[in-house]
Amino acid sequence: MSTKRPGQSVVDYPNEKVQRIDRDGRWRPIAKPALLGVERTCRSKPLPGMLQNGTHRGTALTPPQQKGELYQNNHKPLPSPVVHVQGLNESIEESDLEKALQNYGLIRNIMIAHNKKQALVEFESREDAKCCVSSCSKKCIYIGKHQIHVRLSAIPKITITDGLEDLKRVNHVLLFTIQNAVFPITTDVMYSICKDYGAIKRIVILRQMGIQAMVEFDSVQSAQRAKASLQGADIYSDCCTLKIDYAKPTRLNVVKNDSETWDYTNPLLCKEEIKPKAALLGDSPSSHPGNTYNHIPGYRHPYSPCPTPDDATDLQRPRHHPPIQVTMPCENRLHGPVPPSRVIMLHGLEQSKFNCDRIFNIVCLFGNVEQVKILMRKPETAMVQMGDEFAVERTLTHLNNAVIFDKKISICISKSASIVPGLYSKLDDGTPSCKDYTGSKNNRFTTPEQAAKNRIQHPSRILHFFNAPPEVTVEAFEKLCEEQQLAKFASCKLFPPKSDRSCSGLIEWESISNAMEAIVLLNHYSLKLQDGQIPYTLRLCFSNAE
Repeated sequence: MSTKRPGQSVVDYPNEKVQRIDRDGRWRPIAKPALLGVERTCRSKPLPGMLQNGTHRGTALTPPQQKGELYQNNHKPLPSPVVHVQGLNESIEESDLEKALQNYGLIRNIMIAHNKKQALVEFESREDAKCCVSSCSKKCIYIGKHQIHVRLSAIPKITITDGLEDLKRVNHVLLFTIQNAVFPITTDVMYSICKDYGAIKRIVILRQMGIQAMVEFDSVQSAQRAKASLQGADIYSDCCTLKIDYAKPTRLNVVKNDSETWDYTNPLLCKEEIKPKAALLGDSPSSHPGNTYNHIPGYRHPYSPCPTPDDATDLQRPRHHPPIQVTMPCENRLHGPVPPSRVIMLHGLEQSKFNCDRIFNIVCLFGNVEQVKILMRKPETAMVQMGDEFAVERTLTHLNNAVIFDKKISICISKSASIVPGLYSKLDDGTPSCKDYTGSKNNRFTTPEQAAKNRIQHPSRILHFFNAPPEVTVEAFEKLCEEQQLAKFASCKLFPPKSDRSCSGLIEWESISNAMEAIVLLNHYSLKLQDGQIPYTLRLCFSNAE
């Protein structure tokens, strides 16, 4: 037997239990001592590699506050004097960017990526960079017609390579970057502008990073002459600006001769022509919509074969538009090979604001429109059949990802070759969901003469209006915008009338989106200012005025 005292634990012999008496005088069994003499949860001495609280050194807990500090120190980049600028125009120069940001501090270096429409600007101090970002976040900053967005960069410093490295990379292959490529760029176009500086061996068109072309000359001297003469030149007036660098490859690999690649040393690479199968019903009737433009002198179907290099040498440099004889193969120049379709899909339309006529108002600025159809099951989606492939590419270039009525519109090429006529229903505003514009007088590219008068412009804040009544006033435009629930324009300028028949002028909006909304609602709007007067059809287009 063992002596037991109140409040004191005792140990019996091996066959007896370990017990203790608590303060209430009750007997309570307790666990036996551990076999190894040390319990897992409470050790008398810490084992090697462990702390006093019994945890491993590698798993020591860190207070939440300290853990957050460690996270910030390890992952948050240190403040940098370099800012990242987005939303630039492809043709922007360093002087334009420096003029827009010089008020925030002294600028050390500027590096522009024209293909990505971005730039890096390094200020003298971090405080100047922070001030620039803070100011640009509170107010909109425009460079030309484009609103820029500025944020701090993680790059600590801009490193500009020395000119000696450029001399080391002298090569007989040149890399052409075409900025503001409004018109198609093919091997024929590149051959025409480079043939005067030396013999050309091969040309390859690249479309992964914007529009680029690699031209292989016969010698380094020919490449140097072309680089010195063509650097900064425009292929066409006010567009398709050239930026030339030496390419890394020393020889271009060409497997076939077409509009994307051409080997002038091997004319046998032409792709074998596939003989078409006999049509079931013979030739297409002359009244078919596909032959709408066959009556135009000098017009060639967009899917006809490309001209040979000998024909390309006779191409003359136009003033505003490329020659209408230059054609495009059945593929999209900006988005890779596509089926021979003249139908585009518009996604993301504001259902309450758009109908067939309003879609026509914005799309007709870039080419003839034949049909417009709004899908009833998807009212935010529409199909538009253009007159030719040129119009399809221009619409993709200028309207894709545009923001209209606070919604981004995405455009792609449809798999359908044409819009099939059929039954249609009415939209919420009572207008039909499908409409034919083949014979519309509002198409602006019906003849070469009309096409020459309508210059293709990228969307901008300034609109040019014409065919307005001669007695129109600024107050009349303000009342019209109020009736159509449009944002108030910033300024309006009326040109001196050349005759008593109509007048024209410029209207400037606060943003490009507001200007595009004005075109959607006011283009081809019927203005009638006097009783009994024949209404004027107001026409709008984008302007390049500053």
